Amino acid sequence: MNPTVAIVTGGASGMGRRWSERMARAGVRVAALDRDEAGLQTLASDNPYVRVFPCDVTDLAQVKSIVAEVESSLGPVERVVHAAAIMPGAPLIDEDPERTKRVMRINYEGTVNLVHATLPNMLARKSGELVCFGSVAGEALTLRLGAYCASKAAVNAYMEILARELRGSGVTVHLVCPPMVDTPLLQQSLGSDGPKSLRQAIDEKMLAKPDEILDAIEKALTKKASVSHPLMTSKVLSVMRRVSPSLLWTVIERAEEAMAARG
Repeated sequence: MNPTVAIVTGGASGMGRRWSERMARAGVRVAALDRDEAGLQTLASDNPYVRVFPCDVTDLAQVKSIVAEVESSLGPVERVVHAAAIMPGAPLIDEDPERTKRVMRINYEGTVNLVHATLPNMLARKSGELVCFGSVAGEALTLRLGAYCASKAAVNAYMEILARELRGSGVTVHLVCPPMVDTPLLQQSLGSDGPKSLRQAIDEKMLAKPDEILDAIEKALTKKASVSHPLMTSKVLSVMRRVSPSLLWTVIERAEEAMAARG
């Protein structure tokens, strides 16, 4: 599908911003949603095809109101990209319970809200694409990132089931489970008490590039795939989790121990 109107959450930075910019360059009218109003304004100032909407995805009424405004002013939404997420890090026992629950509200409940705000209209038209960023971190779990991993495991399960339930509806529901991508989201973990091995991945340039992920997603969408694991890193981690979870834990724990020893 070549959409003419798209909604993107998390549009102020990271994957949401990158995909908003890419679609706008192709002439797609993009409605970018985010809580970061300053980031939204810089996005809009550089892209005449982008309209911005400050939005808290945990507020279902607000999300529904914005979706209605977008459809009224820009036209029927043909692609929805849900990229809004937060990723603080800490050992679970040290984590503030309220912050843990906030991660679940934004990452998982935000997904539920966007689905219910956008999907009914696409189903009524029997056309459209709903793309949600889960994560391979919801499968291959990571120390000091438990709240994020738990939220993404919930997103992964929710979206995969939704895709199966809606097969034959005319709407492509797509869950993407990327590896760690070089975006500002990672700074949330580095700025708290996240995985030490993440710093190593950044220093050694092991992170996936945003455009590599977007290319892989767009290829998967042309095949109407329901789930994708972009790049070999994500595929290998997913397989290891299913085939040999104990081996995967050994790799993860040793990497964390090695980085901790370096100080």
